[in-house]
Amino acid sequence: MKALCLLTPLIFLLSGHARAADAIPPLKYEQRTLANGLQFIWLEDHSSPTAAVQVWYRVGSKDDPAGRSGFAHLFEHMMFKSTKRMPNEFLDRLTEDVGGDNNAFTQDDVTAYHETIPSHHLERLLWAEAERLSSLEVTEANFHTERDVVKEEFRQSVAAPPYGEFGEFILKKSFAEHPYQRPTIGNIAELDASSLDEVRAFHTTFYRPDNAVLVVAGDFDAAQLQRWVDQYFGPLTHPEAPIPRVTVQEPPRHAEQRIREYDAKVPLPALAVTFLAPSIASPETPALTVLASVLGGGESSRLYQSLVYEKELAQSADFGADLRADLGLLTVQLILASGVPIAKAEAALRAELARVVEHGITEAELTTARNQTLLARLTERETPSGKAMALGFAATVVGDLEQANRTLTELETVTATQVQEAARRYLTDANRLTIEYLPASMKTKRKK
Repeated sequence: MKALCLLTPLIFLLSGHARAADAIPPLKYEQRTLANGLQFIWLEDHSSPTAAVQVWYRVGSKDDPAGRSGFAHLFEHMMFKSTKRMPNEFLDRLTEDVGGDNNAFTQDDVTAYHETIPSHHLERLLWAEAERLSSLEVTEANFHTERDVVKEEFRQSVAAPPYGEFGEFILKKSFAEHPYQRPTIGNIAELDASSLDEVRAFHTTFYRPDNAVLVVAGDFDAAQLQRWVDQYFGPLTHPEAPIPRVTVQEPPRHAEQRIREYDAKVPLPALAVTFLAPSIASPETPALTVLASVLGGGESSRLYQSLVYEKELAQSADFGADLRADLGLLTVQLILASGVPIAKAEAALRAELARVVEHGITEAELTTARNQTLLARLTERETPSGKAMALGFAATVVGDLEQANRTLTELETVTATQVQEAARRYLTDANRLTIEYLPASMKTKRKK
């Protein structure tokens, strides 16, 4: 039955018989701000006896102290440790042991904690989130334990895979001044150099009610929910010191740049091309979202069809529009096929990018890309957790809660002309950084 409910509006969208805003009901949320500055958003959804609780903190890897990358990510882990009234991993007992789940994630701009539980367990989850906001024990033991966990995560996801450091290198070189250049996961040297006092100071600075957004979606009585939130979150206080914000402005690029890097782990050459882009709040976001889908949205995308299937120059081809709170980055990544000269692959890539700049995209491509994105939104909004995610992201990263609803209409009404105009604005030579990421053996050959 759920699958039918999901497919019905999509069928209308594909056939052009209904607008997305008509086919997809808006998120009917309400919000208020507590006296301590906590932003509280709630949305009733009685379609299942479950509730989603999320706390979004406006702190991400861009807020890590200089020379201490990974602090925001470290606290994603440490927030599951003990508090004054909860032992380590007690949140698992409150969620997993009653058939629910919990997790967290860190991005450049935010750190978010999310749980889904049977709705009759909602009160204890609200208590637990308020408890770890106000009373987390940042101890030497917890610090060292979770720092080791983060370091091992770095070894497995970045250091060990052949191209694991490729993505990190792209970010470091793509931003000249903005702290988006720092990897979210951190690095071992800077984590090892950190002290407990530094970690505690970071926690005090950013983990406070006036830097948090509480989102509750699902099956609850609204009046009772208000009383619980006031009871558990209302008494929390925050430091008098203002919350520091990143004010660094990334300078625009004025000339094409090229970097060559060698890595002993990579078996085949890789190529990355990046272009600075606007923030997620830009009116060009829908056009850039569609552009990314047309160029790099899976095996049917232009780059994959041209460079992998037809010309056999690469074994993978991706294009992404990573639009964040302060500014964005458009990124192409290729891993070349064996024996293919990097100059040949780059020439073919440039031709594909020039084609979209000069001739735009077709109406068929626009419809496919648009509906794929709308389907993702439809799927997300089938659950209380997905609804809460959309609201939390809009409130914190976009900085405009109502954007959670407007994004559907904006995606539906974006035109092929707008996509081409965005491509022309950002896919320019002056805005281009090209990175050749080569096997270390090629360095020896070039010297000879």
